Amino acid sequence: MIRLAEVITRYEADLRRHYGMRLRPQHLRALAAIQRCRTPASPKFQVVCDSCHHRQLIPHSCGHRHCPRCQQHEGQQWLERQLNKQLPAEYFLLTFTLPAELRALARAAPRVVYDLLLACSWETVRTFAHNDRRLRGLPGAIAVLHTCTRQLDYHPHVHLVVPGAAIDEAHRQWRTKRGYLFPERALAKVFRAKLLAALAVAGVTLPARQSKAWIAHCQSAGSGKGALIYLGRYLYRGVIRECDILACDAGTVRFRYRDAKSGKIAERIVPGAQFLWLVLQHVLPKGFRRARNFGFLHPNRKRLIALLHLLLKFVPDASRPPNKPRPSIPCPCCGAPMAIVNTRIAARIATLAPASEAL
Repeated sequence: MIRLAEVITRYEADLRRHYGMRLRPQHLRALAAIQRCRTPASPKFQVVCDSCHHRQLIPHSCGHRHCPRCQQHEGQQWLERQLNKQLPAEYFLLTFTLPAELRALARAAPRVVYDLLLACSWETVRTFAHNDRRLRGLPGAIAVLHTCTRQLDYHPHVHLVVPGAAIDEAHRQWRTKRGYLFPERALAKVFRAKLLAALAVAGVTLPARQSKAWIAHCQSAGSGKGALIYLGRYLYRGVIRECDILACDAGTVRFRYRDAKSGKIAERIVPGAQFLWLVLQHVLPKGFRRARNFGFLHPNRKRLIALLHLLLKFVPDASRPPNKPRPSIPCPCCGAPMAIVNTRIAARIATLAPASEAL
């Protein structure tokens, strides 16, 4: 398996030469973190075995949310939190796509455009649920911002997992809807109007030429579990798995992806600098939250969710295994789990001090 850090080491100079004007501080921080992840240059943590008293220094992971080697446990925890909020309703997966004419704006002001893209997607769903004759209430939604296609091209869009249900807080009623949620063409028109108005209010200069064919997609997602697994797959692990990087030689990188139309595995070959830029263009601004919960699925509605579980006599996905604990570190001598006794030991100090004296 070819590590992304190896690709960075080999082609970073070419990247800076060809894309230096586009690189921002968050791109450079991501490069440095991924390249340093779990290497001798990383800070160390010390583990001790209670059985044989063996001590060992292990490099820290970088913890960067775009690193393909980090935060798998955090991604699993996010998925478990969402599954704990499941309700007895048919779920739908809605997708709102930013048209090609506005992608340059997203590159220039990602924090503003991404935030409005998430907010307007939710406002569109909220408006339709409020006006729907069968729902007439406040919906809930789990929204995740994606910025790439499977070929790693720039393609900002928002996915929302929405239960076909709404709460009428005034009358204290729970209403559901199955089989069909909202018309796609009407969703696209309302979304377009809301986003363009919000961009204008934010002071963003809109291009003179704008597409009239905006895209919104709505499909049934059953219990919602499959859709949540799909959305959480790259929530904390970057846009490409290292096992999908097939070759890195002769100035190029070859990687594989699953074609969305045929469902078959395809390959793409690009210059090394271009590959790194394909990855880096999806790095989000520092502190930006790409996953958000809205409506009755908002984090401050935990008591309401618990009440609905009680009144509707519903247990969320009882067949799934319990929360997975963080995996332990086995002792290389006896195999017993080792305990962490010290963390964030500077790389220079860890190099100078023997492992047995790091405490």
